[in-house]
Amino acid sequence: MKAIRRFSVRTVLPSRIEGLGVLASNLRWSWHPPTRDLFESISARKWAQAGEDPVKLLSRLSSDELAALAADDDFVSSVVAANEDLHSYLSDERWYQSWSREQEAAGKAAPAAIAYFSPEFGITSVLPQYSGGLGILAGDHLKTASDLGVPIVGVGLFYKTGYFKQSLNRDGWQVETYPVLDPDGLPLSLLREEDGTPAVVTVSLPAGRQLHAHVWKAQVGRVPLLLLDSDVPGNDEQTRKVTESLYGGGGDTRLEQELLLGIGGVRALRLWSRLSGDPTPEVYHTNEGHAGFLGVERITELVRDHGLTFDEALEAVRAATVFTTHTPVPAGIDRFDAAKINLFFGGANAIPGVPVERLLALGAEDYEGGQPGIFNMAVMGLRLAQRANGVSQLHGVVSREMFDGLWPGFDDVEVPISSITNGVHAPTWVDRAVYDVARKHLGTADIAGENAWERIDEVPADAVWSTKREMREKLVADARRRVKASWQKRGASDAELGWVEDILDPDVLTIGFARRVPTYKRLTLMLRDPDRLKRLLLHPERPVQLVIAGKSHPADETGKRLIQEMVRFADDPEVRHRIVFLPNYDIAMAQHLYPGCDVWLNNPLRPFEACGTSGMKAALNGGLNLSILDGWWDEWFDGRNGWAIPTADGVEDADRRDDIEASALYDLIENDVAAKFYDRDAAGLPQGWIDMMTHTLKTLGPKVLASRMVQDYTEQLYSPAAGAGRSVSGSEFAGAKDLAAYKSRIRTAWPKVKVEHVEPSGLSDSPQIGDVLDLRAYVALDGLTPDDVEVQLVHGHVNDVDELWGMEVAPLALVESYEDGRHQFAGSQPLRRTGSFGYSVRVVPKHPGLAGPAELGLARNA
Repeated sequence: MKAIRRFSVRTVLPSRIEGLGVLASNLRWSWHPPTRDLFESISARKWAQAGEDPVKLLSRLSSDELAALAADDDFVSSVVAANEDLHSYLSDERWYQSWSREQEAAGKAAPAAIAYFSPEFGITSVLPQYSGGLGILAGDHLKTASDLGVPIVGVGLFYKTGYFKQSLNRDGWQVETYPVLDPDGLPLSLLREEDGTPAVVTVSLPAGRQLHAHVWKAQVGRVPLLLLDSDVPGNDEQTRKVTESLYGGGGDTRLEQELLLGIGGVRALRLWSRLSGDPTPEVYHTNEGHAGFLGVERITELVRDHGLTFDEALEAVRAATVFTTHTPVPAGIDRFDAAKINLFFGGANAIPGVPVERLLALGAEDYEGGQPGIFNMAVMGLRLAQRANGVSQLHGVVSREMFDGLWPGFDDVEVPISSITNGVHAPTWVDRAVYDVARKHLGTADIAGENAWERIDEVPADAVWSTKREMREKLVADARRRVKASWQKRGASDAELGWVEDILDPDVLTIGFARRVPTYKRLTLMLRDPDRLKRLLLHPERPVQLVIAGKSHPADETGKRLIQEMVRFADDPEVRHRIVFLPNYDIAMAQHLYPGCDVWLNNPLRPFEACGTSGMKAALNGGLNLSILDGWWDEWFDGRNGWAIPTADGVEDADRRDDIEASALYDLIENDVAAKFYDRDAAGLPQGWIDMMTHTLKTLGPKVLASRMVQDYTEQLYSPAAGAGRSVSGSEFAGAKDLAAYKSRIRTAWPKVKVEHVEPSGLSDSPQIGDVLDLRAYVALDGLTPDDVEVQLVHGHVNDVDELWGMEVAPLALVESYEDGRHQFAGSQPLRRTGSFGYSVRVVPKHPGLAGPAELGLARNA
């Protein structure tokens, strides 16, 4: 019989142990082993049955069991100590507090609060609000901000069924299920007004409909995470389902989710500040384009509350906004028909102060190669943000090429999209065994805090190797449990599954591969030559075993076929003890998978992997990477921390390219990877392999940490954005008004700006190092003043078609002005490098409110 209604009954804890409720409600427990140990000490069996979820554990304890815990003086003391430790964590000064004092003392900006918007957040498997890398990155960003004391507040959506749970049918086909999540049974609290009623955020929809949302708060250490939930009374059935599932639903659901995330998210922030007293954010970070409408809401606020024009409000919003793009492919961007945007934002549904034609222009693909009539969320995100970045150095290059149409006057290298390479939150992803061995041999488990990376060599080789085997053994046990459960769901009886107890071997070279399953990640590249793969798996002296996991989007039939192909290969009785596919890849699985693998495999089509942080997590657990030179691996592979899979760049035939790269992969595994793993000394230790492990930890350890990443964001993006925001918002937004007027004037005059004549001098017919190029440029500015622009000498090497590369820029100085808006600029440039040399002169806008000369995409070349 089905229940007609469901609700959760909250546990009432005895006063002596009510601190358990505080500990359970702060998600710091998910990355703090002592707190997890405290909950496990209540009952190891019930802790496991509750999925290591403190809220669920406490709800399953009887009144008698709670009373017994409250009567245990030792346990009560442990609860008190754990709460005191949490209080210290939440209140002590951390990196950001000392850094911000230094900033302010130097006259620079340290934002009082930063809003971080993302469509998904992967904090813990207990709160399944993520699908893959974007969400895991967002979760690591929040957790690290908490550890560093960075005053971030997260904004997202609460999905009633999360993403989906993956299982397999008998034929190996992915099956999706959508278990309903009860927020009352999760580590969440509902934002309430002072009278106790739930606080409500409302967003207008077409046809007079209203989308109401409650706001749940997850406390991520020091960081509040606000999650908007449309499943509330007052919404019609269709509207209640807006936040039913992550990246799910049909029709208008995706657009409605993004309206709620962006517009509703800003309103939730205002609600939070009013109820909590926390400061209003000074900086708004848009994690991918899904939340781009947040800028629209902030514009309408400024128009409504401060009387600004649309253009003035746009400048105020842009100055304090950071946009991070995560996709290296146009197909990964949300794009809507312009008519749909007009329906949601035009007519009776128009947003005050934001004419729909101005909104459409923000997302228009009105550049060479763009598609008319399309509204592009990433394009809007870039136009609403003065600062933007990709998530690895290579991804920055790809992003500058992909979006160069927005800056038509500049070469790709000058497009204002920077790079901050992703990082990972070590306390979440590093196995306890790693910390234990560090504590024993280095005297500290805080390798990063103590900057002990250079001392990794002090850990004895046998300790390194035995620790890795211990982690491999835990992975084998977890994989056996998961494979058995998977086969039971596929219809197998226990009597058929005796073989599961013999799958995998803790002494065999273990390669891991786990990720989402879009085509470009090439899950099945390793199956190009099944017979050769079998020989690698079954090699008599140097066997290999593979642990594979990954979900395909429910609508991606191609991805599901790839999974089925992999599962059918792994089902083969000849090799099923050496290769397993583990369904329902999530954080809980990953926390065994990364530490237990000797090698992490990544073989995407280059350059379609924006960053790919899974290999970073493996590296922090002593794993070596075996990867295509893409994403983060392209910049940090050094020849000793793993292997680079050769790529067949330039081969247009996709099948031939896959064959070439698969063959290279097989060769590497057989001749390099396996050979080194099984090359043992008299003590049975693979000294060469262990050297690579320690080198990886020493060199990659400091780089791949999310603490480095969040500090980079803070110093390179958040602080400049806060400074820019303050400069345009002070004195009744005088800066925003001035910048808007300047841009209007520049755009009006620009068609007639011209470099009329360039006069070089000072060089002989055979110039050499040390000679000086003198240059005079005569420029017509058509009513603009010389202070409105910068005239630049652009010089560098030249290729066969006279295109500059390796460019350097030097400003030319005003010499004199003439009638009709003509001016002479001049400068000198010493020749400092040999080889081909070329130069040009260009004019670009100049204003203190611009983040750089390329911001407007305007340049007039000689």
